[in-house]
Amino acid sequence: MPLMDFEETLSYLLSLGHETLTIKLGLRNTELLLESLGQPHKSFESVQIAGTNGKGSTAIVLASICRDAGIPTGLYTSPHLVSITERIRIGDNEITEDDFARYASVVRTAADSLVAEGKLAALPTFFEHVTVIAFLAFREAGIKLAILETGLGGRLDATTVAGAETVAITPLALDHQEFLGKTLVEIAAEKAAIIRPGVSAIIAPQPKPALDVILRRCVECNVRPSVDECEARIEDVTDDGSFIVSFNTNQARYEEVFLGLRGEHQIVNVAVALRLAESLRGRGFKISRANTVRGIETARHPGRLELYAGHPSLLFDGAHNPSGAQALRDYLDKFVKVPLTLVFGAMNDKRLEEIAAILFPIADQLVLTSPDNPRAAAIDKLQDVAESILDHQKIISTRSVTDALQKAREFTPANGLICVTGSLYLVGEIKSILNTAILVKAVVRV
Repeated sequence: MPLMDFEETLSYLLSLGHETLTIKLGLRNTELLLESLGQPHKSFESVQIAGTNGKGSTAIVLASICRDAGIPTGLYTSPHLVSITERIRIGDNEITEDDFARYASVVRTAADSLVAEGKLAALPTFFEHVTVIAFLAFREAGIKLAILETGLGGRLDATTVAGAETVAITPLALDHQEFLGKTLVEIAAEKAAIIRPGVSAIIAPQPKPALDVILRRCVECNVRPSVDECEARIEDVTDDGSFIVSFNTNQARYEEVFLGLRGEHQIVNVAVALRLAESLRGRGFKISRANTVRGIETARHPGRLELYAGHPSLLFDGAHNPSGAQALRDYLDKFVKVPLTLVFGAMNDKRLEEIAAILFPIADQLVLTSPDNPRAAAIDKLQDVAESILDHQKIISTRSVTDALQKAREFTPANGLICVTGSLYLVGEIKSILNTAILVKAVVRV
């Protein structure tokens, strides 16, 4: 098969179905693909991070620490906001479109061969393809450490095939119950399955039912976990919600560290990343205290309390479940004292009523929209939810995300704030619109 270009690659991957609508939890497809490609995941060590909230932020911070330490590092996260290339980073740089297409062509050829030979009943899923693409890219780049954010769950997530030597579980909550179980105990069991004999396990603070499940898994695997072994003391807070924190572990003190990720909830994620860095040091990676501090301070995570100053300013946060919504609400209550417009769109399988009850009451204006996604909640459904909480005069329903952004700008005073939230898919779509507008303006000026 000839090499695909980037656009052909995107068309091919999308033809496999949306990554969450056509998800098939299981490891065999990924294992067979990797075997046929020479086991690229065995050419580097891995860290796997699972959880409900904060796993992406934790991965971002740890990667920043490792890069500062000069460790050749690969980072694999999901979903992306604007381009699929955001999911795969080598060092400071995301993979190029040409390289992504080249690796995707190799994976597609391998997958087609496995189907033709009868070793696979059907082509691997979108997420399985992209995971293997990441491993190929990491092997060719010669990385020493891969940091892998699980896509969904843990036990049967494609990233689990890497056999990570170091694992972490960030705070757990109810989410994706249709795949992972209806209770927190069931969800915790799926996440805790990434703990295996011989791993180093870092565990964030958890609700007791979840923690009990995780600790039982550790006992079964003869693993001594690091459970909340990091004291954190807030030293100061900036006007826009960036925290300065001192951390104390059983290995070191980190005084007055400026957190590059905004919001109080990031303290827990940074503490997990910090303990992961210490664990990696115990496995032979040269990571100094100074590397850890600089990595924390320079970490950036698009779409998570990401602020664009302007008139009005824009705040992006993909709060997509009640616990994420509460973290956003806490931030807005503490740090936003100007007129607030919420632009809200969400997936239909989320706990919309709970998220709305947390976020909608603080909006001076609410703009409802529906992202371009087959899972998106219909406007009529969002309207019904919103009218049970807010006066109808504060609610605007729009036909498209472009219209939503335009309406938000019309109704928000210059000194106000537009907060885009409810889904990372919505955040990505609006960021793409803004990026296109910037490019158009640049072309016009030229």
